[in-house]
Amino acid sequence: MRTTVLVVEDEPKLRDLLRSYFERESMVVLSTASGSEGIALARRGQPDLVILDLGLPDVPGEDVAQELRTFTDVPILMLTAKASESDRIRGLELGADDYMTKPFSPRELVLRAQAILRRGRDTTSRNECSSFGQGRLVIDESRREAIVDGEVVDLTPTEWGLLLALSTTPGRVYSRFELINRIRGYEFEGYERTVDSHVKNLRHKIERDPGSPRIIETVLGGGYRLGLSRDD
Repeated sequence: MRTTVLVVEDEPKLRDLLRSYFERESMVVLSTASGSEGIALARRGQPDLVILDLGLPDVPGEDVAQELRTFTDVPILMLTAKASESDRIRGLELGADDYMTKPFSPRELVLRAQAILRRGRDTTSRNECSSFGQGRLVIDESRREAIVDGEVVDLTPTEWGLLLALSTTPGRVYSRFELINRIRGYEFEGYERTVDSHVKNLRHKIERDPGSPRIIETVLGGGYRLGLSRDD
């Protein structure tokens, strides 16, 4: 089945340019200039990836992202003219998987989109589950499922990659630099701190009390570690 990308962008030239680049990669492209229509297309078309401009004329892109997260964990790559770190972090806290500021290289955007899609599809050939904390957390790599307290938790590709990286060696402290390279697959200056935003989102999904996390622990001056031991 061909990959479907939804482009929500109000600049006609840029929207058409992105369409042409994605179609060269044999992807199906849905596109709109409207935030409200983008939400409707996401419901109907079930895209594999959403390219979302934040400066939309009808509905702010931030509101679109929040609405998308109420019914889908589809990866979101945000586009914006806002370049500050606080703006990037705000976008990631809303559930985005990546963030690009205008102007940008369409080719780089496609490469980033492909990296996000690969992270979402990567699975292990082994039909194996790993259990941690006496079954509190179960990671089924073949199904790409995280099960917490017996319930399957829906994770974005970035959140899944983050949890998988930390679970590789429970108790080991992973720096932000290590984690961003593991989950993104490439270096990007200024993105190390955005790991904090993804950890915050992930904790809200898997911790009983996100304010006092027991699964993903913060190590001051070091980074993060999985606080649960692997079950025998």
